[in-house]
Amino acid sequence: TPHIDNLARKGIVFTNAHASASVCTPSRYGFLTGRYAWRSKSAARGGNGFSKSIIEEERVTIANLFKNAGYSTACIGKWHLGLNWQTKEKSEEVTFFPDSGLSNVDYTKKVEKGPDSYGFDYSFIHPASLDMPPYVFLRDNLVIDPEIVLTSEIYPSNLNATEYSWDRKHTNENDVYWEKMVWWRRGEISKSFRIENCLTEIVEDGVSYIEKHAENNSSTPFFMYMPLTGPHTPWIPTDMFKEKSSIGTYGDFILNIDHVVGQITETLIKNGLYENTIIIFSSDNGAYWPKSEIELNQHDSHMGRRGQKGDIWDGGHRIPLIISWPTGINRKGHYEHLVSLTDLFATISDLTNQKLKDNNGEDSFSFFHVLNGDLNTKTRHSMVHQSSGGRFGLRMEEWKYIEGLGSGGFTDPRVMEPKPGGPTGQLYHTKNDLSESTNLFLKHPKIVDKLQNELDKQKSGSSN
Repeated sequence: TPHIDNLARKGIVFTNAHASASVCTPSRYGFLTGRYAWRSKSAARGGNGFSKSIIEEERVTIANLFKNAGYSTACIGKWHLGLNWQTKEKSEEVTFFPDSGLSNVDYTKKVEKGPDSYGFDYSFIHPASLDMPPYVFLRDNLVIDPEIVLTSEIYPSNLNATEYSWDRKHTNENDVYWEKMVWWRRGEISKSFRIENCLTEIVEDGVSYIEKHAENNSSTPFFMYMPLTGPHTPWIPTDMFKEKSSIGTYGDFILNIDHVVGQITETLIKNGLYENTIIIFSSDNGAYWPKSEIELNQHDSHMGRRGQKGDIWDGGHRIPLIISWPTGINRKGHYEHLVSLTDLFATISDLTNQKLKDNNGEDSFSFFHVLNGDLNTKTRHSMVHQSSGGRFGLRMEEWKYIEGLGSGGFTDPRVMEPKPGGPTGQLYHTKNDLSESTNLFLKHPKIVDKLQNELDKQKSGSSN
């Protein structure tokens, strides 16, 4: 990953950074709003391509902050925060029919609520993950190609794919096309849309946006939010990277993602924008990386941390976070203190000299001092974690407390019943036990009580 490594060498690496949730929709909500998603019923769980818009209408986002400060704003890539589609019959609720793969959406009409409702001047998006229908691009809330067919018309089940069910327990003909992590759910697709070209088209639009901005708006700063569809499934690297890594298709796809970082960086350099542009590279949750993947290629994407995407353990929410800003960062290096993606909201507020208003960014703590050269001062003293199954944990000081037993997410066992006389929750020492393998719940009851009380306090609305 030479391009990502280059950002790290020239900027600041946050070695204790976490998404506020272990799956993408609540994590993205937290990133854009500076607020834990579990404070909102609509944002607490993941959505799909037909979900309604989950960000509250009055909620200020990072894009609003930048727009208020005079920036042009753009969202280019995977949205996955809900859209208010219009239906063929105005009075109908949006409905997706899994048996047929069809919906009642009218793709010729603009969505009534999308990225532009949350501070973005321009948008070019795919509605959700690239394994979820509908498979369409929208530019400024309008589907680019409204001629809709089923995925089976473009990707017949007997062509380089295998019929496979999503939960691996049932057989449902044409439900999912599957190879080794190359699969997507059956559904509606624009006739011109190609799943294998989606990432490339997103990057091309991002590059084009930067180039047009440099040509036409050189005196106006810009903010581009570019959430990629990879390395989420389906793992489809471009031909340039196929069979080029030592860890199979996933490794090839990572090479592809690194190349995207290089393309954006090189576009900024070519247009004279690089030196004074802040580049933030991160992820929205931990990798989907079960034990079988570790054993397959002897590669541990989580460097010994327990669990994976979806889990309450660190593998579910510990993420890469790198910030590069050649003319703005006063001291390069590593920041080892706790940081949440929600903290970008308050940091940007400081960056743009805006005071946070009440009830906005309430779970966000600025680390602007880190960009100014202070790599030692803590940003926050605690953080609440949320698993895909709605399990909560709290990280504070050198401890991590988890309500209940099991992963709470994708790793089995998800839920465990306590044994007689055994622990009812989990307590780990974060410095001495990075793998969260020694449960100290029974050994330190006072610490358990302290962290449970703090978690209750924060869940009731008070942040720390």
